[in-house]
Amino acid sequence: MSVTAVPIRPIRKGSVARLWIGLAALSLGAGALAWAGTAGQHYTTTESGLQFRVIEEGEGPHPAPTDIVLIDYTGRLEDGTVFDTSVGKQPVPLPVTGSIPGFAESLQMMRKGGTYRLKIPSELAYGPEGAGGVIPPDADLEFEVALIDFVPASALQGMGMPPPGM
Repeated sequence: MSVTAVPIRPIRKGSVARLWIGLAALSLGAGALAWAGTAGQHYTTTESGLQFRVIEEGEGPHPAPTDIVLIDYTGRLEDGTVFDTSVGKQPVPLPVTGSIPGFAESLQMMRKGGTYRLKIPSELAYGPEGAGGVIPPDADLEFEVALIDFVPASALQGMGMPPPGM
């Protein structure tokens, strides 16, 4: 019995190095694409612990704590369960300070026409009490909020109406 040798062509000089360079470039390109794909999903955390992400920045001034805002929102628990929404209904008028602390803080950061996604820790939400049998105790909440408009407190006083909370 004889053994037949199969001729293997020699590899050109530098081919292996080019292969490794190509693989490194491909890996860097994939990493850059992954980073670019998640760039809009990073949240900013405030000193209080509120996390927010700007989906669309609005224009003009920010609402003050005494202002009344007109918003569209959807509130969810961490598991994605929607516990409240105004989408598809009338926008909701709300005194800025007439809501949970995390929500009030976020409204004061927004501008008219802006949309934010919020992650509100339980200590800035309803805490250990929960709310209305819908929000369990110590629940972190997520909101998507669109600030449609707001009325400054000075305009309310000009119409003979007391500012919210008085």
